[in-house]
Amino acid sequence: MALPRRYLPSISSLRALEALERLGSATVVAQELHQTQSAVSRQLKGLEEQLGLSLFIRKNRRLVLTPEARTYAEEMRKALGQIAQASMKLSLNPAGGSVNLAILPTFGMRWLVPRLADFIKTNPEVTINFSTRLERFSFAAEPFDAAIYFGKPSWPGTESLRLKSDAVVPVCAPTLLQDRTLSKPGDLLDLPLLHIATRPDGWAAWFAHQGVDAGQVTGTVHDQFSTITQAALHGLGVALVPDYLVEQDLAAGRLVSAWGGAIESPGAYHLVWPAEKSTDAALLKFRDWLAGQAEAEEDPLPR
Repeated sequence: MALPRRYLPSISSLRALEALERLGSATVVAQELHQTQSAVSRQLKGLEEQLGLSLFIRKNRRLVLTPEARTYAEEMRKALGQIAQASMKLSLNPAGGSVNLAILPTFGMRWLVPRLADFIKTNPEVTINFSTRLERFSFAAEPFDAAIYFGKPSWPGTESLRLKSDAVVPVCAPTLLQDRTLSKPGDLLDLPLLHIATRPDGWAAWFAHQGVDAGQVTGTVHDQFSTITQAALHGLGVALVPDYLVEQDLAAGRLVSAWGGAIESPGAYHLVWPAEKSTDAALLKFRDWLAGQAEAEEDPLPR
């Protein structure tokens, strides 16, 4: 049964509403949409008339969304994202489909990308689109079909494929240890510790593995392994990083192990996808290919 036209507003009016909720100013909305402010105002007024209710409160010559309109705008943002995603898939690869994939930048570039030529060779009809995400997100609100993340398979509403574990080692610049003698792993607590945002419990797990009751482990937080490694190279502290990322720096003497060798991380890299996308043909091909690249490999991550 077709819905009444009243409940099917124009895309332009919904874009104006979504942008106003996000930006808070009709002037800025007009700039983003490359329209005049009067055109945006007409679209918003037309949306009110079509729905038959007030969406805005006018304060000091500004439009302020009502609480109900804000909720509506958030729902429309999801719908507009789905429309854009479907349109992109159709226009870029109408025959084979595509997979919009959120990746962790270092792992994506060092592990996934070097292997991807094999997938493209065997599945030329499928397009893989990459964007970086460092933390979990809502698949309902973001235009992704799947994501690669590090941790445990506990992302609500998803299914997962375990890809790879890794081993971490505490490293620092040699100058940081010049005037210090470390006699036990707990001595690292007296040094500045560098944390990676995607593994907030990394140091706590490392100290627990060493049998050290470290309590609350503090220090500076970095968003990517590239930045935390640079911080360690410049003597800013001890970084706990995957061994494959720093083996060249260790071999060259630019970094040294602050204590012991590498130990396996408690988590692992996973491919995750929303349960409702489990039958998507393009995603199935990508997932099945990744399964052949996953933990069965005995060689370490690519250098």
